[in-house]
Amino acid sequence: MVNQNLTATEIGFTHEDFAALLDKYDYHFSPGDVVPGTVFSIEPRGALIDIGAKTAAYIPIQEMSINRVDAPEEVLQSNETREFFILTDENEDGQLTLSIRRIEYMRAWERVRQLQAEDATVRSGVFATNRGGALVRIEGLRGFIPGSHISTRKPKEELVGEELPLKFLEVDEERNRLVLSHRRALVERKMNRLEVGEVVIGTVRGIKPYGAFIDIGGVSGLLHISEISHEHIDTPHSVFNVNDEVKVMIIDLDAERGRISLSTKQLEPEPGDMIKNRDLVYDKAEEMAAKYREQMLAKQQGVTIAPADPLAEEEIPPAVEEEIPPAIVAEETPAAIEEEIPPAVEEEIPPAIVAEETPAAIEEEIPPAVEEEIPPAIVAEETPAAIEEEIPAAIEE
Repeated sequence: MVNQNLTATEIGFTHEDFAALLDKYDYHFSPGDVVPGTVFSIEPRGALIDIGAKTAAYIPIQEMSINRVDAPEEVLQSNETREFFILTDENEDGQLTLSIRRIEYMRAWERVRQLQAEDATVRSGVFATNRGGALVRIEGLRGFIPGSHISTRKPKEELVGEELPLKFLEVDEERNRLVLSHRRALVERKMNRLEVGEVVIGTVRGIKPYGAFIDIGGVSGLLHISEISHEHIDTPHSVFNVNDEVKVMIIDLDAERGRISLSTKQLEPEPGDMIKNRDLVYDKAEEMAAKYREQMLAKQQGVTIAPADPLAEEEIPPAVEEEIPPAIVAEETPAAIEEEIPPAVEEEIPPAIVAEETPAAIEEEIPPAVEEEIPPAIVAEETPAAIEEEIPAAIEE
């Protein structure tokens, strides 16, 4: 028979030894760790998870998914084992708070960065609009399409529910912003069928002091004031009216910025014909474009072609970047957006915030002047700088 009266000294194992052994094999958890856990109790607004800690950890319903969840059973099942993100340290009861939503966000950002690196075109449905643009979801993240990058004649309000092809303008997890362009996706698709030196027919959709915006097959190109005629022009309004049908030549295709640069100057048989005899310019457009292409090809091959007249050397346009006012170029550059968009999500979103709730303030953030300044299908060069200040965060508060 076993002697039950043995002392701790005889056994060689005290209560202190036992406590030390428990501490030795106790796991220490820190916020930011990703750990496996098993669901052992589902409650109306959350679930208890066994992750090997002294006390069961808790995951609230708003941290169960990147998408809206109405009941825990939509995401979790009893006895299911999966990964959890430790959101907060132990509370006064020694309980940790967990999240699945944070893991999904990390993976979503990784995925959109990969898509941007591949220069991929993605498709997404518009779920809301405001005075500055439209909101979509990409991999569960909220993306913003500035109004100047929506290339459609429909009112923005009618875009809700419509699926659009999109290109990435900016992906910045640290600053919590995801900016996309519908116009650039369309321009890229259109560009695949266009060539520099090609003559196309378009419609004047907007006139600014620096040039006219021409709709060619659903995308806009800029006819800069310096490319309208060899003769000086005070304002494009003196040559064109909105809705005029024009024949123009493509002189530059910038797929990266989603920009098409156009010219009628290169189509003039004689200097000033766009002002004096526009019909003659249009009649001889293909002939003049062919000469332009020959000159460009010879230039690329390093061959000098004797000009037929003194103006031939002037027919090759200067660099596009020199023609477009700096204010226009800057508005398309993602760097200009970087300084203005709300800060990173980790600083803004406390634990237990619902991902699906879009702040009511979104509708009020974009200045009303934006809609008045940007005509339909106009390229990003027309976007007021103020638009960038209020781009909604990719992760909602």
